Amino acid sequence: MSRAVAHVGWTCPARRGGPVRRRHNRAAASVAPGPDDPSLPALDHDARCTMSSSSPYTAGFESLERETDGESLDVEGTIPEWLSGRLLRTGPAKFEVGDETYNHWFDGLAMLHRFGLRDGDVSYRNRFLRSGAFEDATAEERIVRSEFGTDPCRSIFGRIMSFFSQKTVDNGNVNVAAYGDAYVSMTETPFPIAFDPDTLETLGPVPATENPDADMSTAHPFVDRDAGRAINVTLAFGRTTSYGVVERDFASGDRRLLREIETDDPSYLHSFGVTDEYVVLAGFPLVFDTMALLLRSGTFADALEWKPELGTRFWAVRRSDGELAGQWRGPARFGFHHVNAFEVDGELQVDVAAYDDATIVDDLYLDRLRSADTTGPPAGHLERFHLPLDGSSVDVSRRSDTRIELPRIDDRRATRDYQYVWGGGQRKPDNFIDQIVRIDIDSGDAETWHQPGCYPGEPVFVERPDAAGEADGVLLTVVLDAERDSSFLAVLDAESLDEVGRARVPHHIPFQFHGNFYPEETS
Repeated sequence: MSRAVAHVGWTCPARRGGPVRRRHNRAAASVAPGPDDPSLPALDHDARCTMSSSSPYTAGFESLERETDGESLDVEGTIPEWLSGRLLRTGPAKFEVGDETYNHWFDGLAMLHRFGLRDGDVSYRNRFLRSGAFEDATAEERIVRSEFGTDPCRSIFGRIMSFFSQKTVDNGNVNVAAYGDAYVSMTETPFPIAFDPDTLETLGPVPATENPDADMSTAHPFVDRDAGRAINVTLAFGRTTSYGVVERDFASGDRRLLREIETDDPSYLHSFGVTDEYVVLAGFPLVFDTMALLLRSGTFADALEWKPELGTRFWAVRRSDGELAGQWRGPARFGFHHVNAFEVDGELQVDVAAYDDATIVDDLYLDRLRSADTTGPPAGHLERFHLPLDGSSVDVSRRSDTRIELPRIDDRRATRDYQYVWGGGQRKPDNFIDQIVRIDIDSGDAETWHQPGCYPGEPVFVERPDAAGEADGVLLTVVLDAERDSSFLAVLDAESLDEVGRARVPHHIPFQFHGNFYPEETS
């Protein structure tokens, strides 16, 4: 494999001036009283979010410089006493370095967030991830390493010089995961960075957890904590470009390459599906111009092309022996996030938060997100791809008309048939995510939680001890209160979406992407 891509990132020698700011041009109701369950009392207070006059959600794209050390938060309502553990999240939090500005939401320097919950109390701590990208930028007071939509090398000379100073992309602002006893922050390269889950101190890079020869990997590994293994998908560019399906054992650290799949049109692959027996790759037709990557003719985003004529390609790899069990081609769609996948009646059913095209990638440039004159990016729709194992044609069904992004499920239902998915939604398609939705996949019906002027993030489901059903638990979501210019952790009943309690942070938290809750007994 060619190493010229250098994990889709490079550094730029010292220069004057900032990076070119350019745009990639390709391609329900108010809070109700709580449920009767006394362990989840209804929130009864007057605090409500209020609406600002012009694009109030833009506060979620403002940098946060402040770091805090485990301060206790004021709680309104009641936090269930059984809810004990850590909510760990990551996301971009610093969008300016010196007089330079990152271009895309995906580019901002990563910050880790920890909400500690115990006996009804909540504490909060945040720390910048001391990645190589952060350390270089801080030391030189400028953007040094390339990111998704930002090229620090404006000149041809700069790009040539950067070839000799290749460094991995390690700005772990997408997701956090627990690989055995190691907690890591991840971006879309196979080089996560370990951190302490209590102090959030950066511990440093860990050995490549997937394929060390790959240039990319998803930041959504399938982690089977009971089995002590994780599965991920990588992408390696070169004369021959190939996906790799990799399994890693936590105890031994051994990696097993289940399958390589060569492709002439490598897709931007943000996540993938897993059933009990198969790993399912969805190759949406947002594909890389590999020559542009190899020649470094622009940013990572500039190398993406929308080719709907390719359709959406699917591959199913058997988990037991790595055999390629099936290939399909369906209608053109785009999606960041798989929701779940399972097998029923000789068919793989693969659920995705899907879009008709890939314009959402362009919609997430910071100049658009921060502008009062543009509308917010639309969320996707929950769609199910039906992949018959006999090789017959692909069918697609829309499961609900309610828009959804940042989807989460009850993880106990992963790889199996399920009923509910939670996520961020939009009361109006021209707004940013302004409500939490719970979609019943069978009926398509949706419940919502919404307050004017409030912008929630990814809802993380936590089951109640000895939970009886799929939605028997709570949701944890970090919410921006735009009028107060502050954020809070909201605890919602997962079934009704009634608010149970909230814990207020004394400052705003920039919108994050992903995180997970780790119960105290296993943390």
